Amino acid sequence: MLRRIADGVLVHESEFVQSNAVVVQGPAGPLLIDPGVTGSEMDCLADDLRELGRPVVAGFSTHPDWDHLLWHARFGEAPRYGTARCAATVRDQLPDADAKARIADHLLETEIAGQVPLDLLGIITGLPAGTEQIPWDGPGVRIIEHQAHAPGHAALLIEERGVLVAGDMLSDVLIPMLDMDAADPIEDYLTALRLLEGAAGHVDAFVPGHGSVGGADEVHARIDRDRAYVQALRDDQVVDDPRIGPSAKEGWDWVAGVHEYQLQRLAGRSRQ
Repeated sequence: MLRRIADGVLVHESEFVQSNAVVVQGPAGPLLIDPGVTGSEMDCLADDLRELGRPVVAGFSTHPDWDHLLWHARFGEAPRYGTARCAATVRDQLPDADAKARIADHLLETEIAGQVPLDLLGIITGLPAGTEQIPWDGPGVRIIEHQAHAPGHAALLIEERGVLVAGDMLSDVLIPMLDMDAADPIEDYLTALRLLEGAAGHVDAFVPGHGSVGGADEVHARIDRDRAYVQALRDDQVVDDPRIGPSAKEGWDWVAGVHEYQLQRLAGRSRQ
């Protein structure tokens, strides 16, 4: 079910890892950002969009992780955008005939095995490098590109509505997940947080890719928490973060494993 978080901005939260799809209403139809995970939930979202009375006119994927590259036939054939680097990463990954099979095999270990439609996965158009606005007939949506978490990751600032779509950052349930294939994943993340901090003064609500939507009173706290985690990794300090350990939200204990993996990868990099 769509939930209004600002004038003309609605969110659909998936049961699977609290994934958030964002709908921005425009005069000819909505912009659909990171539209969901399971087929049944995207079908529900399509029903909600039909009630709005306008077809989807554009889509956007915030980054090239599989769960942000999905689409449903009922959303139509609107152009689906991403940053140039995001689209290039998708082109490198998905032409492999086995890519979708590997994703399906990975999902066998989850509660949504067999429920994710992969036929329209990753059909996105890269916007020219340096593009600052999503090209559509609706409220201005500023692209804040950075390299934290994944190549060509983009946060989106819907300036007229005071909403920041953060992609896979600023979560209350997930720790910062670094792109370990990058040359400097820690500095990439800290740079991205500075960019988001620069946009935070214009924000009345923000939407993480996974987790709870927050308001203006919380955005700086989320940025500070993410920064503290990344700086602790950088400085080889003990991490004290409520998203891992005994204080983690019920059902999210696996995030501690992500943290341990990152510690191991960073330790390996430092020995090289």
